[in-house]
Amino acid sequence: MVKAIIMGVDGQDGSYLADLLLSKGYDVVGWVPDLDQVSYGNIQHNLSEMTIVKGDYINQESFVDLLDFHKPDELYNLASPSFPSLSWENIIPKSNVIGLGAGRLLEAIRLVSPKTKYYQASTSEMFGEPEDVPQTENTPFHPRNPYGVAKLFAHWLTKNYRSKYDLFAVSGILFNHESPRRGYQYVTRKITRSVAEIKLGLKNELFLGNLDARRDWGFAKDYVMAMWMMLQDEHPDDYVVGTGETHSVREFCEIAFNFVDMDYMKYVKVSDDFYRPVESKQLVANNQKIKDKLMWSPSVNFQELVELMVEHDLNLLKAEKSKS
Repeated sequence: MVKAIIMGVDGQDGSYLADLLLSKGYDVVGWVPDLDQVSYGNIQHNLSEMTIVKGDYINQESFVDLLDFHKPDELYNLASPSFPSLSWENIIPKSNVIGLGAGRLLEAIRLVSPKTKYYQASTSEMFGEPEDVPQTENTPFHPRNPYGVAKLFAHWLTKNYRSKYDLFAVSGILFNHESPRRGYQYVTRKITRSVAEIKLGLKNELFLGNLDARRDWGFAKDYVMAMWMMLQDEHPDDYVVGTGETHSVREFCEIAFNFVDMDYMKYVKVSDDFYRPVESKQLVANNQKIKDKLMWSPSVNFQELVELMVEHDLNLLKAEKSKS
């Protein structure tokens, strides 16, 4: 039986990856931070099928012990905080987790489990204000927020451990990917939840920032498949993962409200409070490499993604109302 450790198994990506690996017969060890506020909602349906361990991302010894005890075939590093605009708050501790956390994992692999295949969750935020549009694996990086800077450190460290120590270590440079399991602090889930609340008469309006901000949005379930495919290839390499299309927040709102037969312009209000301190520009993936080499492509388009998220939140709120 193949064993995998998923760092951050409780998050959106970690939970979908757990679904995928369990369906393939893996022995899954799910790592979560040793904090009081950890939620198991995303993995409640298969919690009994996994081994859950708790730990601290700034404790090198705990990672060495984790790798030494389990000796996993694969390790997916998905646990770092992933909300770029909030990365301006508490920059030092967050950078310690995002950047040095990857270093601690790679060092633990090198020391006690060098056969472990390692996946690093890199991000399109590393491009920031890119020179090339769309972005490829060779586009120069220019991060515009501390999150992107810390992720870039982890990304380059992964490449260096691969070349210096001959580890099977890869990075997926993932563009925005969403799902019904996305946290409510993200604009996509904020929109779909609010649409459901407005439709059911629970609120009257939705406040957002820049409606013309554009992103390359895909479905998280597709993207964890890409992660897994990277670790099944014969040779470790880095890949850009995205749809190759951009859509605006305004388009997202229009589709979401149309799904419930409502006009977004009647309910969406713009507020300066929700503008990013520094807005990344022209982020769109050139996914040709992963299409050609791993035969990966997205299975869910933008409209389908928005609609499935709205439908989920409608059903969730209806269920909540029926219990009250």
